[in-house]
Amino acid sequence: MEDVTLVVLCAGNSTRFENVCKKQWLRVENEPLWLNVTSRLNSYSNFKKTIVVSHEDELRYMQNFNDDFLYVKGGETRQNSIKNALNFVDTKYVMISDVARACISKDMIDRILELKDKATCVVPILGVSDTVIYEKNTINRDEVKLIQTPQLSLTDVLKKALNTNIEFTDESSAIKNSGYEISYVKGCVKAKKLTFLDDLDEIPCLKSPSKNFFTGFGFDLHSFEDNKPMFLGGVELPYSYGFKAHSDGDVLIHSLIDALLGAIGAGDIGEFFPDTDERFKNIDSKKLLEYIVRFVKNVGYEIVNVDITIIAEQPKINPHKIEIKNSLSQLLNLPKQFINVKATTSEKIGSIGRKEGVVVQCVANVKYYEWDKK
Repeated sequence: MEDVTLVVLCAGNSTRFENVCKKQWLRVENEPLWLNVTSRLNSYSNFKKTIVVSHEDELRYMQNFNDDFLYVKGGETRQNSIKNALNFVDTKYVMISDVARACISKDMIDRILELKDKATCVVPILGVSDTVIYEKNTINRDEVKLIQTPQLSLTDVLKKALNTNIEFTDESSAIKNSGYEISYVKGCVKAKKLTFLDDLDEIPCLKSPSKNFFTGFGFDLHSFEDNKPMFLGGVELPYSYGFKAHSDGDVLIHSLIDALLGAIGAGDIGEFFPDTDERFKNIDSKKLLEYIVRFVKNVGYEIVNVDITIIAEQPKINPHKIEIKNSLSQLLNLPKQFINVKATTSEKIGSIGRKEGVVVQCVANVKYYEWDKK
């Protein structure tokens, strides 16, 4: 089917989901939900192109998972995300779905596509079985329909319909507002939209996340710099010298960030916070770690434990271990028993032995967020 592009919207912040893990990153066995849904929809027909619309912060990370799709940065609203995707659509028709509809059946897709050449916009709908009240008045439920996605639209018509400051909740509303008729087909009750955490109980097609654990390793080294505050593990130590770096030089936090990113396969600290970017000049490394911890949890992981080794002739680490562990416990939102901090020297060998700097090695373990136990 060379005249249809599939677009799957995955750029939302999952605000109503009210969970640290975004719904598009819930794991179905080892697959994030967005990949599970997109792959299934993509298999239902011979689409010319499949576009995944991602949150800007997660765009590069998403590209690690599958090379078959085109990844596009989303916008502040659903409508802006669609408009961004449409810039890459060159087919006569476009089919747009929300990743939150996780259990869409092939039959429903077939029903939509059967009307492709006969309609401007094809929309799946469901009837309402309960009594409906609008502004305290009971209305005829036979006249009330629930609109679902995906929706199939003539690309040129949709582009023109969205060229407005009016915000629409779906494509059919925009196209109808432009004066076109909408064609409706039978939807599917199984294609329930995942909006709230409790909705997971009513979406049976999703398998539980796997029980795999993932390990990442971090390494960082910084030389000393006189007349600069020293920060280690988010704690300011009482010395007249600190670490030479673009940021505040917290070598422990930098190593820990790399360990966390390694565990989830997300690259390294330089990809997130390049030392060529003035925004990060002298920045508090605690802010960098807070961002990474939030990212790790947003994309579907829980931090299990971290093990840290500080290699230094100076400063002396043992007097500060408890304070460092307390700081890391708060930053990671992790009980202290799952944070280990070790200190050793290099036996006066090499640059560390000559008291020129400090090395920190870190191991971090993570697992998938266990949404099936919530």
